[in-house]
Amino acid sequence: MPDSLTRSATLAAAGLVLLLPLSAVSCSAAQKALDCGNTAVRITNDVAQAGNAFNNAANDPNAAGQALQTLKNDLDQISRNSSDTDVSQAVTDLQTQVDKAQQAIDNKQVPDLKPLGDAAGNLSKACTG
Repeated sequence: MPDSLTRSATLAAAGLVLLLPLSAVSCSAAQKALDCGNTAVRITNDVAQAGNAFNNAANDPNAAGQALQTLKNDLDQISRNSSDTDVSQAVTDLQTQVDKAQQAIDNKQVPDLKPLGDAAGNLSKACTG
């Protein structure tokens, strides 16, 4: 009986040793998904704030530029911290749209926010898919 108990304990310990790296990978993947989800929410909020700022540009013309700067700062942070190629590409595309919106503001034009919203949606997809 003691030999079978020792053998069972050894097999259980070996099983744990094999499972721990898998659980670490799962936790890592779950953490990545959570981080990316939080990022997508933050970017969505930034885009919404930019939209609100553009709608109220007559009352506060500087708000649009400030909202875009907040979005740029968040995108820079995501870009530095992301190693996922799909997320990185989505961030680059969104940065391009932010730059186009900024150029429109600089030229005293109303920017087209649809491409900005579409690019933010692509970032969300990259995070979840």
